[in-house]
Amino acid sequence: MSHDDQQAIPATMVGGTWDQRIARALVRPLANTAVTPNHITTVRLLVGLLAGGCLALGEPVWSWWGAGLFMLSNLIDHADGELARMTGKTTGFGHIYDISCDAMVHVLLFTALGVGLRDSSLGFAAVILGLVAGLGVSALFWVFGHRATLFAKDAIQPRWGGFDLEDVLYLIGPVIWLGWQAPLLVVAAIVSPVAAVCLLWLHRQSLLARLKTGKGA
Repeated sequence: MSHDDQQAIPATMVGGTWDQRIARALVRPLANTAVTPNHITTVRLLVGLLAGGCLALGEPVWSWWGAGLFMLSNLIDHADGELARMTGKTTGFGHIYDISCDAMVHVLLFTALGVGLRDSSLGFAAVILGLVAGLGVSALFWVFGHRATLFAKDAIQPRWGGFDLEDVLYLIGPVIWLGWQAPLLVVAAIVSPVAAVCLLWLHRQSLLARLKTGKGA
């Protein structure tokens, strides 16, 4: 989920994370060009697809490349939102396109990890674990995005020292480089669905409270 999903939040409130600052610096030269946020989102999707293809091969060298490309894709995911705020080019289609690409990349990443590990001790179960992990992560960040749209500053992801919760995805690269794909897959398949269910419950409680106060959803 990029910060483009947080359209209701003032830019000054979401501009403090390190990857946002890097993304903002990278897209600033594009502000007065014909490049649009949707172009950036498309690049993010293509890089994410390439990362998944590399990881699915299961070979160490290709896994290294896949891990690096995924981290790059994650950084580009912030660039579209930064360009949108910088130029005022925020659209309903761009919002839907952005979160759809996020979901596709996350599901693909973990499923590709599972495919790459199909010949390991996990066997075909690795593919199932990958799909579960991808869907869990996608659901988790979709809810974060929806909460941010509805509740603005009250729903910003937890943030520490210039990093927020979704920045944990950057750790996937180093973990893969260390050869810990199998533990990563198992942990992600367990933790992400549980976290998504917990956040959905919290989101439901927030919506009920909002309805009671007469603000609506």
